Amino acid sequence: MASLLFQKAGWSLQITRTSRSLAVTFSTALPRRNRHRTITSASEASTSLRPSRYNTLRTRPERRGLEKDFQSTKVYQAQQSRAASTATAPSSSTRGPPPTPNNLQQTDDIVQTDDLAAGLGDKPIILDESSRQVDWARSFHGLSTEAFSKEAAQALLAPVELEDIEVKPDGIVYLPEIKYRRILNKAFGPGAWGLAPRGETIVTAKAVTREYALVALGRLVSVARGEQDYFSPEGIPTAVEGCKSNALMRCCKDLGVASELWDPRFIRKFIATQAKEVWVEHQQTQKRRKIWMRKDDQVRYPFKLYSPTSPATAKPATSRY
Repeated sequence: MASLLFQKAGWSLQITRTSRSLAVTFSTALPRRNRHRTITSASEASTSLRPSRYNTLRTRPERRGLEKDFQSTKVYQAQQSRAASTATAPSSSTRGPPPTPNNLQQTDDIVQTDDLAAGLGDKPIILDESSRQVDWARSFHGLSTEAFSKEAAQALLAPVELEDIEVKPDGIVYLPEIKYRRILNKAFGPGAWGLAPRGETIVTAKAVTREYALVALGRLVSVARGEQDYFSPEGIPTAVEGCKSNALMRCCKDLGVASELWDPRFIRKFIATQAKEVWVEHQQTQKRRKIWMRKDDQVRYPFKLYSPTSPATAKPATSRY
């Protein structure tokens, strides 16, 4: 057995080696560190020497302050865990820590928001199987049982008036949604038709969508999903209403309402005879672009008609000489 001793003013290190083991004894005279520790492995001996510097730093005032804050944090966390464990069964003897300004600030910073992609929580009412009412959220009652009356068919299949067709700036032709409602009122009468939601409203990052069923005279006519874009959360209610109108337009396709607007030949003929493409300028940004519009329509604010050959914008003529 061999022994080696290192000794300083504040600590001592003794290494004892036998034929089968290696023992390292480290002792210090600092407060709360006066107990001897025996290390039985060489790997632990290299790490045991590190706390000596840490113990020396603990005597400084800043180290004592950090230890005090650390201890108070541990006590506060322990109190929080005990309060959470007893939240389901509160009693007068065990109570959680009183609210502090730090607690109130942390609570105010936490804002719980619902995932709008999961829906707006407006699911349709599901009726019982024994109910006498038809559950339009799931039922296909009356689908293709018989044709509508001759008068209703004439109102639905009547050719669309050219004066009712509108043109979007990108050249898409469409019929305003109020026209579809007037045609349905003329065919079935006010109150004899309606849109029944068949699902929850889904709000994505840029659009709103929902499925609707068109019911006329107590019979299911068509099912379609409407959609509408929005640009800010404040525009979601308006987008929900636009989504309903879009679903109505798609459902009316099955009834033949304004079927010409889905015919490519009719669209090309209408654009050639009833529409025009003009240059316009934005009155605020002065950006110029081409838009489509009806020939009998006028450019509206914020655009104004722009003519590249007008005297104000034409380039001055240059002489060859």
